[in-house]
Amino acid sequence: MKRFKKFLGYTFIGCVALILIAIFWNYPKLTILSGYSAKNMASSVFIGNRSIEFTDTYDNSFSPVHLADDEVDINKKTAIASVFGLHERKAVYREGLGSVLINENFDINATYPKPNRNRNKSKRNLPFPYGDLAQKDTIFSTVDYDKINTAVISIFDKTGENIQKTRAVLVIHKDQIIAEKYANGFDQNSKLLGWSMTKSVLATIYGVLQKQGKIDIHQKAPIDEWQNDERREITIHNLLQMNCGLAWEEDYGTISDVTKMLYVDEDMTLPQIHKTAIHKPNEYWYYSSGVSNLLSGILRKRMDSYQEYLDFPYREFIDKIGMSSMLIETDMAGNYIGSSYGWATVRDWAKFGLLYLHKGNWNGEQIFNADWVDYVTTPSPTSNGDYGGHFWLNAGGFYPDAPIDMFSANGFQGQRVFIIPSKDLVIVRFGLIGDAGVDFNFFLKQITTAIK
Repeated sequence: MKRFKKFLGYTFIGCVALILIAIFWNYPKLTILSGYSAKNMASSVFIGNRSIEFTDTYDNSFSPVHLADDEVDINKKTAIASVFGLHERKAVYREGLGSVLINENFDINATYPKPNRNRNKSKRNLPFPYGDLAQKDTIFSTVDYDKINTAVISIFDKTGENIQKTRAVLVIHKDQIIAEKYANGFDQNSKLLGWSMTKSVLATIYGVLQKQGKIDIHQKAPIDEWQNDERREITIHNLLQMNCGLAWEEDYGTISDVTKMLYVDEDMTLPQIHKTAIHKPNEYWYYSSGVSNLLSGILRKRMDSYQEYLDFPYREFIDKIGMSSMLIETDMAGNYIGSSYGWATVRDWAKFGLLYLHKGNWNGEQIFNADWVDYVTTPSPTSNGDYGGHFWLNAGGFYPDAPIDMFSANGFQGQRVFIIPSKDLVIVRFGLIGDAGVDFNFFLKQITTAIK
């Protein structure tokens, strides 16, 4: 009996020890989990206009983020999250700049500049996509509408399923909407997070600057910290193609360079700057959100003032094409988080795709030079034809049954703006899962083969 009691005692002590070891081992990860939950909750509620309950049930419900508990103050526009009461993190919404994770150094009551926007509705008194009016009914004899509708319906979950998790699909051919469908709780006015599709928006700002003669992407990157070592050879072009050769860890399942940047760092433009060169420029392709935020920092330094940095993307590009719903969020230091945090309605994301389909021309105004499309669709060396200038490509046949000239803005959880010049086609899809749950190849095949 005594031996049995001792056994139980040792077993209990062992279990407690294992629990303590597990907590100690995973404790640093809790700040990432609570940070993700607080940031996503604040953005979903205050930008996406979704409820706390909806966000908890769907957007923040996947493992291990579901372990976090959230509290939202609607009046103060804040969200607080913690995991088992540990590592409490706070996010605050600021008009014009979105939601941002803050630390104890952040002055929540401070005044801050925000972008000046031009949402002049008089300029939008045209049918979509050049305005907000309804389109005239147009039937294309070269389009199999039944096949299009079947393909669109097939990418949404049936009742009781939770596999493809699609929230919205929009198909545009020759500037005409030929299919549009939303999951329950969403419609054409819903703002949706593009995640890394924002990288392609960031690249477009460089295209606008290139057209205006304000930047040469083939110049060396203007980073002071690189001037005394081999990194001084890195060009803006290398950064846009993500083959700068710098060390980086893009792993969202652990404490990595990217998770620390997004959920810990005050200034997200700095982490990639301090990384060493592990390859020569143009010799090794590696996807890095740190590179994108570094590019955002370079943009800020190129502007005459911080206000100009805030205004430029909207004034020279976003508002010009009527993406009035778009919001790019900033970090604590006031930098646009060009890697990850752009919000807009599905129709406005489609306008972005159409801008590229029309080689930078928007209803007669050239936003960026036509050859910028050639630039962003030129495969980066060693990317196997999968990546260009902050756009994903199908040149390497990643989707074997889709046209080879297709390129796209891609984001976490399967956010997509597919641009297919050979079919005069833009396809937008939003959801909560990507290739792991959605057969994009089959979906794209069905859509593209329905257009002769």
